[in-house]
Amino acid sequence: MTISMTSSMSKKALWLAPLSAAMLMLVGCNNSSAPAENAETDTATEAPLNIKIATESSYKPFSYTDADGKLIGYEIELVDALCAQMKAECEVISQDWDGLIPGLNAQKFDAAIAGMSITPERKEVVDFSDPYFHSGIILIGKKGDDLSVESLTGLPIASQRSTVASQYLQDEHADADIKLYDTQDNAYLDLTSGRVRGMMSDKVTGIDWLKTDAGKGYEVKGEEISTNDDAMGIAFRKGDPLIAKFNAALAELKDNGTYDQITGSYFGTSSTAAAQKAVATTDSVEEVMVAEEEAPAN
Repeated sequence: MTISMTSSMSKKALWLAPLSAAMLMLVGCNNSSAPAENAETDTATEAPLNIKIATESSYKPFSYTDADGKLIGYEIELVDALCAQMKAECEVISQDWDGLIPGLNAQKFDAAIAGMSITPERKEVVDFSDPYFHSGIILIGKKGDDLSVESLTGLPIASQRSTVASQYLQDEHADADIKLYDTQDNAYLDLTSGRVRGMMSDKVTGIDWLKTDAGKGYEVKGEEISTNDDAMGIAFRKGDPLIAKFNAALAELKDNGTYDQITGSYFGTSSTAAAQKAVATTDSVEEVMVAEEEAPAN
């Protein structure tokens, strides 16, 4: 019996040997496939980002269209540089101002850049990048008119809807006859036609309009108005990881001089700090115009 059992066990061991080897080979194959899968995942992670960015195309010089309908302006150049820094494929589309935040949260696009100030109200529904620009607001009226910020009671005053300028009017001059418009251009039309007495506007866009033929008969009334909501940022959906990528890219552009170059070509200085100061703290239109005349041609 002992000899028989030993013989049987020997035969069983011989039969199991190739099976064990086969199993080891299978295990080895399974282990070797894991890095391949990880490599595929890594490759997918490194694929270019595809980002759709919305802007409002009547906000010169930040974003507007040329004669051929192409989007141009300071923010368009800044977006191009940011996307190049991130190695991202970006599409910039035009969107009505009132639809920017709703469209963003409805996932029609991934980000919005349109001279949008970082306000507490907006921060309740979207997140913002680090600021890329600062600007105050001004009151524009006809030359020779005694219009002033201190005496707006009962007067028809225009502003673009849902802007810092219009919010300032509603908060500080609710007794004025406030007229709100979907675009800056439509507000300017009513100003030049005489349907409104003055217009409250972002300083940079307002000064840009004053240099046009339509704006030659108009001027800034009083001094710039500074609020706590002067910083502009790129808007994103709450918690979007794209925010960190854009912030990193913006920091790189500031470090390597690209931000200064773009800002200088529009606002008359190659210095980041001076560029912000030129539009946020000067006391008259003339000072800003002098700075712009010294700027290199676009």
